[in-house]
Amino acid sequence: MEILPQNLGVGVIWYLVFLFSTTVHEAAHALAALWLGDPTAYRGGQVTLDPIPHIRREPVGMVIVPILTLVLSGFRQMMGWASAPLNPSWADRYPRRAAWVALAGPAANLLLVVLAFALIKAGLLAGFFKIPQEGDFDLGHLVVATPDGLGRAISLTASIFFTLNLLLLLFNLLPLPPLDGSAAIPLFLPRPMARRYLDFMRQPTFSLLGLVVAWKVFDWVFTPIFRWGLYWLYS
Repeated sequence: MEILPQNLGVGVIWYLVFLFSTTVHEAAHALAALWLGDPTAYRGGQVTLDPIPHIRREPVGMVIVPILTLVLSGFRQMMGWASAPLNPSWADRYPRRAAWVALAGPAANLLLVVLAFALIKAGLLAGFFKIPQEGDFDLGHLVVATPDGLGRAISLTASIFFTLNLLLLLFNLLPLPPLDGSAAIPLFLPRPMARRYLDFMRQPTFSLLGLVVAWKVFDWVFTPIFRWGLYWLYS
């Protein structure tokens, strides 16, 4: 595979947006846990937008796998992960608080989606961005800049921010272990049942099975919501 300079530039932006978005996601988990009574992630230095503490905890998921999958896919796809530590005994005592902590990460990605949407929409209304032609459209080029140069970098970054954070938001909300959506289910369960549910979900077998199912069904969830978002973006 030939690595062209323009592909490399796009890949760098994809990775930097992934690094920032994942850091914000995990920092939101850590901050919510601190506010609700579990300082474990705070003591690990993860209540921060500095990506270094998060990379130290998950170097494979935040550096090696994202860069490797990005290069192997021709700078079109990327996979990675991160995590924030949570005290399991605290989660057992306060399962609903733990559920709110789980939802804090996707909420942070939702905020970034809204900010990217607002920036793109403002650029379209101002004539700074325009809708790409059908052959030029992909997940990283939702809009193109009217002026080239810096404008192209801004349009590309805004497009990737919208797409990647929507991906992180929707994927993590799937109610399958070990994703955040499964950890939010105790909000709707009585406390004794919530504790049994948490014990059940911590089994590694269910986490592996949950990830496999999540990858299989995710396109059915993402595609219609993404198209709906584009409808409002372009209308």
